[in-house]
Amino acid sequence: MDNLIKIKNVSSRYDITARTLLYYEDMGLITITRSDDYAYRMYDENNVRRLEQILILRKLNIGIKDIQRIFNSDRSDVVLEVLGEKVRNIDDEVALLHELKGIVIDFIREIEQVDFADNSGIKLLYNKAKEIETQFINVDYIGKPNATKIERLIEITDKLDKKIPDVMIVRIPKFRAITSGLGEWGEWFKLMDWAWSEGRLGKLFSNIIFDCIDFLIRKNDNEEVKFEYIMAIKDHVTEADIAPFEAIEFEGGLYALAVSIDGDDESIHKVEDKIMGWINGTNFEYDESRGIMGHMTYCDEEIKKGLSYEQLQRYVPIKLKSEVV
Repeated sequence: MDNLIKIKNVSSRYDITARTLLYYEDMGLITITRSDDYAYRMYDENNVRRLEQILILRKLNIGIKDIQRIFNSDRSDVVLEVLGEKVRNIDDEVALLHELKGIVIDFIREIEQVDFADNSGIKLLYNKAKEIETQFINVDYIGKPNATKIERLIEITDKLDKKIPDVMIVRIPKFRAITSGLGEWGEWFKLMDWAWSEGRLGKLFSNIIFDCIDFLIRKNDNEEVKFEYIMAIKDHVTEADIAPFEAIEFEGGLYALAVSIDGDDESIHKVEDKIMGWINGTNFEYDESRGIMGHMTYCDEEIKKGLSYEQLQRYVPIKLKSEVV
């Protein structure tokens, strides 16, 4: 076992979540090694190298389905086909950005022709527009002439933002759960390793919402960020069944939910920012008394077969604004 690496150490070394590693396992991209006398999920050197290849391809925004095709083939033409399609997608997005540049510059030209001397707010808008102009690369691009600027602006921005879906509201019911306890990042691996070993997953745990049995909760504890991992357990499960861990009653409640298609921090923050912005336009507000939760959806067989990426759901706790209660 000396040449094997624990899932916790792999996750820390490559800055990816254990849920993402489990997803890669489930999709057949990497495999674990276990012995009868060792319960932890371990990876050998070959699988660590394979993981490095996966991470490079994911940085190139190559989907899981295409990574499977690459690994399942010994021919270079498959890699060239996948990368060629990626280049074509980038070209399409670049063309949209150039067209967006043209629309924004047209707006700037129109603003320049108006006198805003008596309106400080509009002057501020003008100055910001000038900043935008200086950030665009000076490349000429002719957009579709048959669309109005506003209609085309909406169309372009929708296409560029297609990777971030709309926000929806869900009510998570109260449920009984096993908890890792509130602690540092990485401490929750102990509960996950325990739950996935010795066939416990099917015996003890219960689906709650969207085939989801678990949540990783981020909380602020005296201005320090800590984490708690919880997994829903069935009604018949006793304290003895889950020792040395403890059971809690999760309060549930309303959450604003959006889905990220990537498992990286930038995507997560972008989704959370979008949720917060969306909340500001409703009669809801962020409920700071509860933590923001994450869940990696991959346990459903149809989802695994149909998607070429991992879905990371973000749950932001919300409540009605006090003035409308």
